[in-house]
Amino acid sequence: MQLTEKHEEYWRKNLIVTGVLLAIWFVVTFVGGWYARELNSINILGFPLGFYNAAQGSLVIYVALIWFYQHYMNKLDIEYGVQEGDDE
Repeated sequence: MQLTEKHEEYWRKNLIVTGVLLAIWFVVTFVGGWYARELNSINILGFPLGFYNAAQGSLVIYVALIWFYQHYMNKLDIEYGVQEGDDE
């Protein structure tokens, strides 16, 4: 099946936002863990920052990433006319 220019533009935008969000996920997950020992010298609410980041901070970032992706893709789907629903 040959994709039209409009389809290719849609997928290019989708891949770009997915790549950026995966890069943020990688930094939060692995880079934060890599420097956890150094971060533990800083305390937040009595907890070491490395522990706090792993237990709370990263989860908040993950939920924000999911929300942003959902919001962005809904807008992109509407822009390109491929949204779900409204099949009356």
